[in-house]
Amino acid sequence: MDLAFTCAAAHAVTSPPRRRAPPGACDAHFHIFGPYERFPLSPTRPYTPPPATIPHYLDMAGTLGLTRRVVVQASVYGTDNEVTLDAVARLGEARAVCVVDEGFDDAALKRLRARGTVGLRFNAVSGNGTPVEQLEALARRAAAFGWHVQIFARHAALAEMLPRLMALPVPLVLDHMGGADARDPATLEPALRLLEAGRAWVKLCGYRASRPPYADLAPLARRLVAAAPGRCVWGTDWPHTQFATPAEMLDDGRLLDWLEDWVPDEGSRHAILVDNAARLYGFA
Repeated sequence: MDLAFTCAAAHAVTSPPRRRAPPGACDAHFHIFGPYERFPLSPTRPYTPPPATIPHYLDMAGTLGLTRRVVVQASVYGTDNEVTLDAVARLGEARAVCVVDEGFDDAALKRLRARGTVGLRFNAVSGNGTPVEQLEALARRAAAFGWHVQIFARHAALAEMLPRLMALPVPLVLDHMGGADARDPATLEPALRLLEAGRAWVKLCGYRASRPPYADLAPLARRLVAAAPGRCVWGTDWPHTQFATPAEMLDDGRLLDWLEDWVPDEGSRHAILVDNAARLYGFA
């Protein structure tokens, strides 16, 4: 398939982290793309990533020691979740966070549940998914399945949505440090309000909140962990689609090292990597 890719590919070889993840550690956020002959991209996609296949992912995850996985439906596939569900079926201990709209009837949602779906994602950044106008209606349906709702929104949009989010009948999971900007600590406030109210979990997928050399990420992560140590999870965000060139691409071994820097206490880090994710995603 002849495609013009708009972002760089993840590293072919991942550097080992200083310390491998403990047994049962979960990568709570990554995507699979392709093979495109079998899983073609949405014609209305916001970007065109290179293939990021299951063998490539497993090489990276094996280097880090990650054995549980949460495959997140990316905007380039819209509401066609087949690539995500196929990955769950092939990845062992895995769960799916899917994208649907009001056109999915109860039978379709039951089929998603049978194939490992545990949550629905709303992407207010990349689009090509569920309109936010459908948030309340779909959250009520998610509640009936025991699912959570995952929100990818920048801090300003999250602040605007705050009253709606507080009223939803499901747990919330906030993508990418709650959409904060590490240069401005005030942008963390919407996420902190949801965490402190007991309404949300947060993914410590950090680098989207910052710029190289990423030194301002540590205070941001530590504030989130302090606010809700039992409701933080960690994910690679592999294959890192926001990097346009190979020179910008981050190494996943370095990302796991960052978590050790942010959370030096081994017990707290174990909770984030293993225990919290097991509770949220229903791993044994």
